[in-house]
Amino acid sequence: SAANTLYGKREDANNLNVFPVPDGDTGTNMSLTMSTVSKVESDLGVGECAEKVASLMLRSARGNSGAILSLFFRGFAKALKGVDECTAEGLVEAFNRGTKEAYRAVMKPTEGTILTVMRVASENVAEAFGEDPALDIHVLFEMFVKSAEMTLAQTPEMLPVLKQAGVVDAGGFGFVC
Repeated sequence: SAANTLYGKREDANNLNVFPVPDGDTGTNMSLTMSTVSKVESDLGVGECAEKVASLMLRSARGNSGAILSLFFRGFAKALKGVDECTAEGLVEAFNRGTKEAYRAVMKPTEGTILTVMRVASENVAEAFGEDPALDIHVLFEMFVKSAEMTLAQTPEMLPVLKQAGVVDAGGFGFVC
């Protein structure tokens, strides 16, 4: 579903692409990176599924945004290794590991990008879960998406080149998709 959504919005992401280089390929790169995930069998446990998805994405990663996205999923998969079903605590840890893995891939992380969207959403979910460990996995996932959307909307205030162009971060947009 995420791969299909990203594919359908790839041109929107391409049109937002002004940082770090306005080359108009962020949506295409992210979509190509995710395009192989539909090959993963649907009857796998969550850990094995996440591992296969991450492996396929790493092999098909294109551009900076595709590499960052694939590394997020690699960290996500590492957190779920050997798990058949994901718990709320496991999801929070997967978001955190995914974000850390993505950040490690970038020598000089810039705030206001896909990395910020990942980080803030992960931090907000971890904080909410810390305050209420009874939160359901579905509620946490929804909180992650809402937080990512809100952070994406704020990216022009964090990165002057985005504000000047009147756009949100293209990679962050793709991640939200």
